[in-house]
Amino acid sequence: MVSNRGVNGQRSDEIVARFERDVLSESPNFVVILAGVNDVYQGASLEFTEKNLLTMYEKAIAAKITAVAATVLPYNTASTREAGAIRGLNTWIANTANLLGILICDTNLAVRNPRNKDSLISTPDGLHPDVSGYRKIGEALAKTIARKAKI
Repeated sequence: MVSNRGVNGQRSDEIVARFERDVLSESPNFVVILAGVNDVYQGASLEFTEKNLLTMYEKAIAAKITAVAATVLPYNTASTREAGAIRGLNTWIANTANLLGILICDTNLAVRNPRNKDSLISTPDGLHPDVSGYRKIGEALAKTIARKAKI
């Protein structure tokens, strides 16, 4: 069973605030942690987002839930500063996932435009992937989880 607990527009601190209720109390086998784009969009510092992501990774590890660290998606209206923040955050996510020994899924790569890595390949509104993009994200996550679960 898959349960999507994502809330449109939430920052990482808001996700941390409901992590106990929405994740830990459910004791899932896996948790996909895809957060940070709204932090960047709303002007939060990278340190703020990194602290919140690390909190979620560590809580999942402590609860023996397999965490999947997902990279932050691009968006087409991002300023140069915002696009740079997303790239920096994604580098931190990959490095931290490797240090913690948790799974990493490059969801950014799944939906970004190969000719402009700071934008989505296809989007209805400049902010979110289109249906095919969400399908690509799902497929990338399924492959990452399947490698761990050996399915």
